Amino acid sequence: MLHHRACHLCEALCGLVIESEGGRVTSVRGDEKDPLSRGYICPKATSLGDIHHDPDRLRRPLRRTASGGFEEIEWDTALALVAARLVEIRGRHGRKSVAVYAGNPTVHNLGAILGLQVFGGALGSHSRYSATSVDQLPKMLASYTMYGHQLLMSVPDVDRCDLFVIFGANPVVSNGSLMTAPGMKRRLEAIRQRGGRVVVFDPRRTETARVADEHHFVRPGTDALVLLSLLHVVFAEGLVRVARLAPHVTGLAAVRALTTDYPPERTEAATGVGAAVLRDLARALASTGRAAVYGRVGVSMQEFGGLANWLIEVLNVVTGHLDEPGGMMFATPAVDFVGLGTQLGLQGSFGRIKTRVRGVPGFSGELPVACLAEEIETPGAGQVRALVTLAGNPVLSTPNGRRLAGALDSLEFMVAIDPYLNETTRHAHIILPPTFALERGHYDVVFHGLAVRNTARWSPPMVERAADQRHDWEILSELAAQVTARGGVLDPLRAASSRLITRLATPKRLIDMLMRIGPYGLRRSLRDGLTLAKVEQAEHGLDLGALEPVLPARLFTRDKKIQLAPPEFVADLPRLRERLASWTAPAAGELLLIGRRTLRSNNSWGHNVLRMVKGPAICTLKVHPRDAEVRGLRTGDIATITSRTGAVRAPVEVSDEVMPGVVSLPHGWGHHRDGVQMRVASAHPGVSVNDVTDEQRLDTLCGTAILNGVPVQVALDAAQAPA
Repeated sequence: MLHHRACHLCEALCGLVIESEGGRVTSVRGDEKDPLSRGYICPKATSLGDIHHDPDRLRRPLRRTASGGFEEIEWDTALALVAARLVEIRGRHGRKSVAVYAGNPTVHNLGAILGLQVFGGALGSHSRYSATSVDQLPKMLASYTMYGHQLLMSVPDVDRCDLFVIFGANPVVSNGSLMTAPGMKRRLEAIRQRGGRVVVFDPRRTETARVADEHHFVRPGTDALVLLSLLHVVFAEGLVRVARLAPHVTGLAAVRALTTDYPPERTEAATGVGAAVLRDLARALASTGRAAVYGRVGVSMQEFGGLANWLIEVLNVVTGHLDEPGGMMFATPAVDFVGLGTQLGLQGSFGRIKTRVRGVPGFSGELPVACLAEEIETPGAGQVRALVTLAGNPVLSTPNGRRLAGALDSLEFMVAIDPYLNETTRHAHIILPPTFALERGHYDVVFHGLAVRNTARWSPPMVERAADQRHDWEILSELAAQVTARGGVLDPLRAASSRLITRLATPKRLIDMLMRIGPYGLRRSLRDGLTLAKVEQAEHGLDLGALEPVLPARLFTRDKKIQLAPPEFVADLPRLRERLASWTAPAAGELLLIGRRTLRSNNSWGHNVLRMVKGPAICTLKVHPRDAEVRGLRTGDIATITSRTGAVRAPVEVSDEVMPGVVSLPHGWGHHRDGVQMRVASAHPGVSVNDVTDEQRLDTLCGTAILNGVPVQVALDAAQAPA
């Protein structure tokens, strides 16, 4: 039997053709008729069947026993127990005492997104955390302050681009990040084939850098200086080209003044990027009609990630490449969360709440997850006493995972909504496992809004779930109803009403409604407008066309203008200026640790699939030959990597792929913990890079964890060192 659907494992939304026989997946291949992916898939998609059939995947709720193990219990018992404990703890300690953490897979799951809103509203928690603050928060903050909406994020119109400049991103492996663009290698090759140019700035010669025209090493954390120098040249040489958007831009003179002190000759010693390179590139950006400057995790997970993301947007504006074909544009998705969010007042917020211990600002009602451990450990009013995690593994994905693991053990109660007993969920008192992707319908409400082409695709359930399985939206909605029912005399009626609404307003029905009131529904007649039924009929997906200019109509700032100089960013520039001198004089023996992503790995996902982890070791420490020689390291040796938070041991891979002074470990590994029930992953554990990242080191502007550019010492492991 053939099934057509989109892959949900990353942001690429690759169209798939899945064959099954007798209820088992027999093959997965790319859908050549998908208008976005056009037949491309990466190795991760081939693992969908393995995950679906994985004997380690949980199907029924688990409860921790007195001996520390787990036992299966019935759904009704589990849900009632969870609701009762959360309400009881909230009653004794207040709303801030119950925290919620949503992991990265939540955003790839329609039911989880909607269910979390229902559950969060019922719980009334003031302690919300997510993967946002270790990933894309700086980009969202720039969008919120400059364009007035946290979800109005620009994406490269890569298929019409002639000069594509990439900072700290590896789209050949990720297939886009905050840029849904499957098959990026061939898209980049197409730029070169039509006479264009691809330029990469990265401390590692990544897979993307290898297919680019140019790659320039840049010292981790200094991207903001590179961008300021590019802007300096644009202003100093009279190359500003705001063009069509000029009447809708404010703050141009302020930005001009801010860049005066950053000529390329002043910053090259700190960044490692030559002045001639930056002067040439600035001129090219100003003279190329279709160009885009794009940055991702490398410029987000760093000391000045907020400034770097802001300056990328500014550079695109002043060179005339924002909201123009071939530049940085905005998708027009069938389900318009930007427009809907505006109607509901969800444009975003910054600094309205702060963490209790350190006073770090929150963004859009969420607190930085790097502060979660101290909020659990520190006594006093507002101390976190209970935690609900949804599709997250923060012990591996957030800084100083060892400290967080210890903090989780001190909680009065923890519940995990997750299909695996992993490094984080092993600390839970109750685990509630939802269905897997192939057992549920799906529409990607987030990443269609970040795609390089406007498309729509519904993925129907491929297999019927078992009678004793629950979808995550059902789990969250029932918990919401039971939490509500325990809140007061009239709340049982509200709970019954909530259950009725949930049954009627299923995720699928909500998507249909949102399509009907979206850009392709309302702007057409009732007969011709887009509906979910029409999308369902197009089993390969609907092509809604190339990206189109949308500004100034889509600006949501108070004056309906692009704010080039938001005060939050301007106020952070003195911190960068003070840091400039110290970059040229690193501490003795210090190296800067960065992460990396591999094609067969997506965070900790897929590590329990043999085909994804077999073969040469993935979790190695890449060390430049010069740094390896100084430390007596050779490929295959075991090195100890030490930071303020601890030490890990990893096999060495000597490679000039990283720049001198930089070492690299992939993220998402570290499956050696006791109690993890993932047999394949435990047999290929690797080490967690976040056992040596530091929860005390944040981008102080926005609270994002610093996971790139972490100071470490590297030495030959003592067991191997000569006596």
